[in-house]
Amino acid sequence: MKKAILSIAILGIFFSANVSAQTETSGREKAYRATHTKVTELKHTKLKVNFDYQKEQMGGEEWLTATPYFYPTNELTLDAKGMLIHEVALDSNGKKSPLKYEYKDEILKITLDKTYQKNQEYTVYIKYTARPNEVKQKGSMAINDAKGLYFVNAQGQDPDMPTQIWTQGETESSSAWFPTIDKPNQKTTQEIYMTVPDKYVTLSNGILKDSQKEGSLRTDHWVMDKRHATYLFFMGVGEYAIVKDKWKNIPVDYYIEKEYEPYAKQIYGNTPEMIEFFSKKMGYDYPWAKYAQISGRDYVSGAMENTTATLHGSDILQKPGQLIDENKWEDTIAHELFHHWFGDLVTAESWSNLTVNESFANYSEYLWNEYKYGKDQADYHQMTDVNMYIHNPSDFKKDLVRFNYDSREDVFDLVTYQKGGGILHMLRNYLGDDAFFAGMNDYLKSNEYQNAEAHQLRLSFEKVSGKDLNWFFNQWYFGSGNPKLNYSFTFEPVKKQVAVTINQTQDQPFEFPLAIDVYDNGKPKRYNVWVNAEAKNTFNFDVSKTPDLININADGILLAEITDTKTPEQNLMQFTNSKEFKSRYKALAAIKDQVGKSPAATKLLAAALKDPYFRTRIKALQLMDLSNTEQMKALGADVEKLASNDPKTLVQAAAITALAKTKDKKYLPVFEKGVNAVSNAVKGTSLSAVLSIDPSKANTLADKIDLEGASDELLGQLLPVIVKNKVTSQMSNITPLVAFYPFIKFQNPELGKSAEEGYNWIMSSDNLKATENITKIISHAKGEMGDNPQVKMMISQMLKDGLNKKMELLRQNPQNAASINKQIDAINKTIEDFK
Repeated sequence: MKKAILSIAILGIFFSANVSAQTETSGREKAYRATHTKVTELKHTKLKVNFDYQKEQMGGEEWLTATPYFYPTNELTLDAKGMLIHEVALDSNGKKSPLKYEYKDEILKITLDKTYQKNQEYTVYIKYTARPNEVKQKGSMAINDAKGLYFVNAQGQDPDMPTQIWTQGETESSSAWFPTIDKPNQKTTQEIYMTVPDKYVTLSNGILKDSQKEGSLRTDHWVMDKRHATYLFFMGVGEYAIVKDKWKNIPVDYYIEKEYEPYAKQIYGNTPEMIEFFSKKMGYDYPWAKYAQISGRDYVSGAMENTTATLHGSDILQKPGQLIDENKWEDTIAHELFHHWFGDLVTAESWSNLTVNESFANYSEYLWNEYKYGKDQADYHQMTDVNMYIHNPSDFKKDLVRFNYDSREDVFDLVTYQKGGGILHMLRNYLGDDAFFAGMNDYLKSNEYQNAEAHQLRLSFEKVSGKDLNWFFNQWYFGSGNPKLNYSFTFEPVKKQVAVTINQTQDQPFEFPLAIDVYDNGKPKRYNVWVNAEAKNTFNFDVSKTPDLININADGILLAEITDTKTPEQNLMQFTNSKEFKSRYKALAAIKDQVGKSPAATKLLAAALKDPYFRTRIKALQLMDLSNTEQMKALGADVEKLASNDPKTLVQAAAITALAKTKDKKYLPVFEKGVNAVSNAVKGTSLSAVLSIDPSKANTLADKIDLEGASDELLGQLLPVIVKNKVTSQMSNITPLVAFYPFIKFQNPELGKSAEEGYNWIMSSDNLKATENITKIISHAKGEMGDNPQVKMMISQMLKDGLNKKMELLRQNPQNAASINKQIDAINKTIEDFK
């Protein structure tokens, strides 16, 4: 699963609002979360289902084949949430014999006809109604709802929303739409007969074996003949185009809303190459009969690796203006595909061991970027990921493998994902590529179609490499935190040596390999040392004089917080001489407060503008201020070239933003040309630049850009323009920012003021789409807010203020009562959700 992260919400709520969210066990006694005891082993699950769109319910029949796992038993205990149970029987070759059962507290206990022994199979028949709206379990920060089965616009009342059905099983929500043992250590084959209106297509796990039309209905028969976990069961229904692709002889299908069909290959088209790359990299071919991807509206997270049928949130749907800048969903496409080895083929035996699913999926994003776009891109992606963990102090005390969580969904966090990916990168560096990927291969082959835990992962790497890895797993998997380092050095002129002392300031010292670059006469020499688990380690290196610079963690491999202070001249030296991206980028970022004050900082910016990696060029453009005469003289000509000719549209956009700070009319032709670009980023920044010079063009130009699905950065740039000039056509597109204005004000007061004005504008206007966008965005973010009463109070007050404005609008415009009342109802419902 790829979590959805509302970046503005997280920045505002958790880092800037000075309101600290509760940790996963705050105020509660920590409990040991044992792996679920296997009394029964599932063998096969057969379902026949049909859908009641009016009631938003599902009629189901189930034939569940199982056997005692080891000990004899005469009972079968199933999870079944929010259901009506109509009939339970033993099915013996089609003959049904009623069985006694008890259904309460979302548990279905069935008394079998006799005591069954290990390997003695039986089949139980259950007729039931799934009622997802009756499910009591709630969502979390990772998955913001947990009712398992979702009807989207089921009655077709919203003309702007397609009618869809999709399911979400992880963590334990499959039992909201079929009775099962809803634990990750249960695996079963499956088949599903789905009866739907003929105008809809269906998708499920495995292969579509048969399709039978019956009047206006059609029944599709999907079969999965390999065992997989019950939380990976999936159904999708809706009006989709199916764009076909393939890898070798395996079908690769893209289910896409028809409006986006022309762009399906741009969005999903790298999938066959990803399958080929991952298959070769792990020495284990893609193990399933097909691979399909589908998107769902109002999805409750980011994406989900349902076996052979990945579900993405609708943010994956992008148009050429977005895709020419970057396919923002490509990392997620790689992540969910990789789960088909790590997560689907071999599945974590418990949520405590989620790392063997999600840390690998996170690291697959690094592997794909490294292969497809180069090491700098991979390093940038991982640096961004790891920094999310580093900058969230509440995660410092969480073990990667943890048995003491409060809610099982607490483990879907920055430790399991971002930190876990960084840990695997360190392990790869320590073992070497050959041993690392051979160890992954052994883990997959040893545990295929079964469950596993972190110890089995360690044993596979030890088996292949011959190395004892307990030290690594004890501190990184079964321990918490990370090294916090500072360093000092002294030169001994007699010995012509420098003594470099590495200090660890965290409570529990780590041991690790460390790359140190010692700069002698302006050139670096790399030393790879071993740091022991001690507060202080000292290393001696030969030098001709006092070193110009010491750069620790020079290769950027170690997951650590490092405190150092370097002069602009030292940062210029580090940037110019470092081969590794992270050292170059760190040197560039470090001159932030020296720009405009130091010639060395200006030289570093000039060098960074010519860096082969585009994110480095963007960072340099963001740091400079061309309204400064000296910077303009040194950098202006190069920036102007980048604005027109850089091969990356995101660089062009950043260059246009840099030029716009000058407010120089000589750049108007560049800006006006950019307004007509295909790229949303170029178009948006050019628009902003033109309006900074000539505000009278706002209404004429603001309609030219499609801001639906735009990045937070682009929205932030255009929000003041749209709000100030009341560009009504863009009202619904600014909602991702204005919905969180109380928190943005802490992060960026100027932007927060515009966001507040935008919120008040929407709440004082008769705009159903914009108002419903706000309520949906806030509802989806609820899970990410945790149980923090201050945050909820701020949201509730914001909504109440909006409600008052809508009531006043209704008083003044009674002729529009139908539309405004819908908006009032939506706000009231959201207020209720936050009580």
